[in-house]
Amino acid sequence: MAGFVIGTDREQVTLFPARLEDYVSEDNPVRAVDVFVDNLDLDKLGFARVQPLDLGRPGYDPRTMLKLYIYGYLNRVPSSRRLERECQRNIEVIWLTGQLAPDFKTIADFRKDNGKAIREVCRAFVALCRKLNLLNEASVAIDGSKFKAVNARDKNFTEAKMKRRLERIDKSIARYLSQLETADRHGDAVPEAKVTRLKAKIEKLQGEIVRLNEINAEMLQSEDKQISLSDPDARSMATSGKDTGIVGYNVQAAVDTEHHLIAAHEVTNVGTDRHQLSNMAELARTEMDVEKLEVVADRGYYTSDEIKACEDTGISVMLPKPQTSNAKAEGRFGKQDFVYNRADDTYRCPAGERLSFRHQVVDKGKTIRRYWTGVCGTCDLKDQCTTAPQRYIRRWEHEAVLEKVQARLDHNPDAMRVRRSTVEHPFGTIKCWMGATHFLTMTLPKVATEMALNVLAYNMKRVIAIMGVSGLLKAMAE
Repeated sequence: MAGFVIGTDREQVTLFPARLEDYVSEDNPVRAVDVFVDNLDLDKLGFARVQPLDLGRPGYDPRTMLKLYIYGYLNRVPSSRRLERECQRNIEVIWLTGQLAPDFKTIADFRKDNGKAIREVCRAFVALCRKLNLLNEASVAIDGSKFKAVNARDKNFTEAKMKRRLERIDKSIARYLSQLETADRHGDAVPEAKVTRLKAKIEKLQGEIVRLNEINAEMLQSEDKQISLSDPDARSMATSGKDTGIVGYNVQAAVDTEHHLIAAHEVTNVGTDRHQLSNMAELARTEMDVEKLEVVADRGYYTSDEIKACEDTGISVMLPKPQTSNAKAEGRFGKQDFVYNRADDTYRCPAGERLSFRHQVVDKGKTIRRYWTGVCGTCDLKDQCTTAPQRYIRRWEHEAVLEKVQARLDHNPDAMRVRRSTVEHPFGTIKCWMGATHFLTMTLPKVATEMALNVLAYNMKRVIAIMGVSGLLKAMAE
């Protein structure tokens, strides 16, 4: 039989199914969105206008708006304008909203006015995952990733950036002035238009200097000596590439190692992870509702106070210690080559000599014990040990906690591989969904709401992949 498959004639009158229900299959993920939201207590979560007003024009039910947003983030349609169009043409959205088509302003205002409540919905789904026994393994991997904000790099200023920009402007003005002097020497041979153009450029650059100085004065009054013009909460942050960075937010996440669900997350505008370990670990333990928790993180989280705070509260951490000394790189013995003897509180050096405790000092609020021996000057290995007259070993008063963490990591050589395969995948997936621009909203609270919707969508997709739509629907009905 020759030819092509023939479509329906557009002029042909057809009889569509009489029910919207017939358009959506039983295993369509939109049904999971519908049931999940219907089971929520929106009033308890803090949504506005849950109860309709007695007078005035009727408003949209918050359940309908929440379903619309969750569907949008599940299907990579986060924009309120795009959601408005989907309400008019997408049969799944038409089914979900009951053929309602709110305008983009109404859709955007719902996210703006219910930010905290939407973030609570994300936590509610984590609680559902816990109820479904998907968070039984009390083990998480913690990491942070930089997400771009709605703020161009040229509209973010730090002290170093400001200095470089003013220097470039000064060089440009000097160059144009030199060209004007050359034009004066040539007299009428130089077109008047060129002279006018050079003067206009100089005037424009001088005006830019005035503007930058005003911004600089405001910037120096800020706490971190940084200012962003479009999104005031966005900050310039270094990334893993050499001499690279973005203006954005640092999103922290704790991902369970069994099902790769995001148990807890937080949006910050601090560019480093150094002081995030205990906070994220505690958030994960609270969301997973466990007493003991195992945490694995990378060396960017290594801070002695943070590690001790975790260990003191029953959270077992594993993370590698960064190399802060140049001794190993320069071919000399590092601190790890000195063996500590707990029984007599001494260190044994590579030459077999004993370094005994001499005195203690307080450095940056920490009590540090110092050890040394008096025979370094006659030691045959001195050149391999130190360039100073004497080799000193410093030991924090709670160093035993750090040694326990290192021993735990030594007995789990695959821990860092597990961390990498667990927590980096969700970040990559979410960034792919969000596109090149990442966040669409501005300021930290609104960005946190947007991130919560992305995390909710990610977790929902993970659960559907694990249980299937029918399994999830059955579990929510119980």
